[in-house]
Amino acid sequence: MSYLKRMMMSTVAAVAFAGAANAADLTVGFSQIGSESGWRAAETAVTKIEAEKRGVDLKIADAQQKQENQIKAIRGFIAQGVDGIFVAPVVATGWDAVLEEAKDAEIPVILLDRTIETANPDLYLTAVTSDTVHEGKVAGDWLVKTIGDKPCNIVELQGTVGSSPAINRKKGFEEGIAGHANLKIVRSQTGDFTRSKGKEVMEGFLKAENGGKDICALYAHNDDMAVGAIQAIKEAGLKPGKDILVVSIDAVPDIFKAMADGEANATVELTPNMAGPAFDALKEFKDSGKAPPKWIQTESKLYTQADDPMKVYEEKKGLGY
Repeated sequence: MSYLKRMMMSTVAAVAFAGAANAADLTVGFSQIGSESGWRAAETAVTKIEAEKRGVDLKIADAQQKQENQIKAIRGFIAQGVDGIFVAPVVATGWDAVLEEAKDAEIPVILLDRTIETANPDLYLTAVTSDTVHEGKVAGDWLVKTIGDKPCNIVELQGTVGSSPAINRKKGFEEGIAGHANLKIVRSQTGDFTRSKGKEVMEGFLKAENGGKDICALYAHNDDMAVGAIQAIKEAGLKPGKDILVVSIDAVPDIFKAMADGEANATVELTPNMAGPAFDALKEFKDSGKAPPKWIQTESKLYTQADDPMKVYEEKKGLGY
């Protein structure tokens, strides 16, 4: 089943649920990290679409990648007396105080796409995320199968320091390549999930590793960093996807264009529709008092050059990336 068909089926189901649940009386505040990547922009766009389907009054605050802005926004939502708060936390720690304020105000909080570290999980209702450890492991497994027994020096572009995706995607990838001594991560540095920083850090990797000749593969925690790194590899006179294999996570449209051009090799999909399940969970909780599972897991999928990347690009490009 194509990505577009799956999204359409999800839309139909969401509309049916929304009609039955009559969610039009809900006001939800969404503290979004920012727009550091194509995937993040798509998440924001899809969240607006899902809210409109259900008649939810959605208030979005762009934190510009700063936790202090998110905390300020959450306090603003509490003051407004919203029915629920969605948070895509920029980092994993430092949330207890403000979430305690939301709890005291009896406003349920739902985490989108990222989790937090807290000694009191009752501070949030549920987390709608992918299994980010699994995403990293899928990328590592793919590289293991692709490389075989050949020696392979890997450079890693990490996401934002302290964020749960960066922590978990690193952990999962290391699990994926564990036990294969021929695969070795020789350099690892944050690219902060952005194209510009990914390019900048990759330039440093290339200079440090014999102009890139000693690099076998790049693993990037998101596609945007990978796209920036691909540009750096080309400017260094090497062929991304051939001289240096490229595997990353998110499955944004531009990585499929890169795969179609032979400049990227694989990506692990992270769906931008975290909000649909979150709206449904919030409405059911408001109606019945029934708490959802503490973790609502979304689907992930590995795409390679064999999956008609231009077709997938065409299906995805209209989703807000």
